[in-house]
Amino acid sequence: MKVIIVGGGKMGTHLASLLLAEKHQVKIIEANVREVRHLHEDLPTESVMSGSGTDPAVLEAAGIREANVVAAVTGRDEANLVVTSLARFEFGVPRTIARVKDPKNAWMFTSVMGVDVALSQADLMAHLIAEEMSLGNMITLLKLHKGQYSLVEEKVHPAAVAAGRRVEDLPFPAECILAAVIRDGRLIIPHGDTVLQASDEVLAVVHQSRMEELASILGEQRS
Repeated sequence: MKVIIVGGGKMGTHLASLLLAEKHQVKIIEANVREVRHLHEDLPTESVMSGSGTDPAVLEAAGIREANVVAAVTGRDEANLVVTSLARFEFGVPRTIARVKDPKNAWMFTSVMGVDVALSQADLMAHLIAEEMSLGNMITLLKLHKGQYSLVEEKVHPAAVAAGRRVEDLPFPAECILAAVIRDGRLIIPHGDTVLQASDEVLAVVHQSRMEELASILGEQRS
């Protein structure tokens, strides 16, 4: 996969390092001369390009017409929006990702501006804290489909609704699928007649709007 990253700060450098380690083709564009020097210290020379990522000529020289993904991760929201708009509407890049520096600007990072995925660190942290506070012992292992679904894990509490009952008899919410049960170090593929036991570790894929319902079935009952 060919990826162009605009913004050579800490986030861009780390992202480029991860992608290069996965053997992707990466070109990172940075306008600040000092940052460019740091990039050359941390990344292969052929992956670093000096210039403005908001300049169509620079993007074209970086190979944007062959890029699969463009990630705009500068510290300026206006620059990130210009980059994604150019990538999508001028060069037809299939996938665009933009960093949101100021959460107040998040409303602008939409498909109308050429943004497929908008990443706001403050917003992600706030949602994560709120989610962890509301879901008890449920652990989110992986976010899927832009965060709409999650792969979660929870241990069946001895006093849970699910303890000692068959899967088919439990009121699992819509948009929730049990993927596996780990019992005494053994992996069990759950079926309708599988009886969940206290301390079973249940893995499930669930829509974000249904996570509390799932937690109420597997976790300790709250008064």
